[in-house]
Amino acid sequence: MINTNATNFRKNMFELIDQTVRYNEPVNISTKSGNAVLISEEEYNNLVETLYLNSIPNMSEKLKDGIETPLEECEEFEW
Repeated sequence: MINTNATNFRKNMFELIDQTVRYNEPVNISTKSGNAVLISEEEYNNLVETLYLNSIPNMSEKLKDGIETPLEECEEFEW
């Protein structure tokens, strides 16, 4: 995570946004009244999806079971 203050963020805003988008590198922006974090849209969407999946009852257990299932026990699925 990149740490900067609001003044430096303003000076380097385009470069910091570019780094955030290209490399999913969050930026922690500190101010006198608190901090803010800049993340890429991709990272934001990933967080929202994770929160959604974790809000479904028993979904995290099903995902863990799926990860632990050996590939040879999986069935092929056609769309």
